[in-house]
Amino acid sequence: MIDEHIPRLRLPAPCETPLVIDAIFFGRSSGVLIFRSPTLKKNLGWWDIESETVEDYEVGVAELRLAGFTITGATVDGRPGVLKRLEAMGLPVQMCHFHQIQIVTRYTTRYPRLPAARELRELARLLPETDEASFHYWLEEWHKKWENFLDEKSWDGERKRWRYTHERLRKARRSLTRHLPYLFTYHHHPDMPNTTNSLDGNFAHLRDKLRIHRGLRWHRKIKLVAELLGH
Repeated sequence: MIDEHIPRLRLPAPCETPLVIDAIFFGRSSGVLIFRSPTLKKNLGWWDIESETVEDYEVGVAELRLAGFTITGATVDGRPGVLKRLEAMGLPVQMCHFHQIQIVTRYTTRYPRLPAARELRELARLLPETDEASFHYWLEEWHKKWENFLDEKSWDGERKRWRYTHERLRKARRSLTRHLPYLFTYHHHPDMPNTTNSLDGNFAHLRDKLRIHRGLRWHRKIKLVAELLGH
């Protein structure tokens, strides 16, 4: 019955809408990239993917434009290259605050030992509650305070060279600095969300349903995914 079924995409009428874009994977090389309208609360498109590439995002937006939708912005998780590529397509782009905080936490850990790391993580966690000017000011103040600490170097005996002692903390700071132009776009475009959370709820729903049918082969599983996403 699944093999004979043809999933139907129930698209709303073309309109103006921002997008939330993210991918979910069900294995090492089998996933779906989903384009959702947070204002319509509908998934507008999805594509089978083996890996998440910048081109997948570009093609998806282009396809929706061809279908008649006017895309007013995009909220994404900050995958390298995606922010700039969507911006080059003329879209306001918002970096997901949840993913940004996750990136900083990955480098500093949830319970940082170093005072500088604790301060930076707490600053990142303020993203949803502050504005661009304030955040930029406090990030600069943090950097001035810890600049000498960040510049400390240690001898790497294995590689026979000097390296930054606090490289992970530098990477956390670099991530915030690199994404700063995209962290407060939603303040200028009220219809845009500051996170991809509306899709995360979809992902949890999908995983629950697929867990019930965990024995399905991929070509049948993707049909079930398509049917669930179309509702």
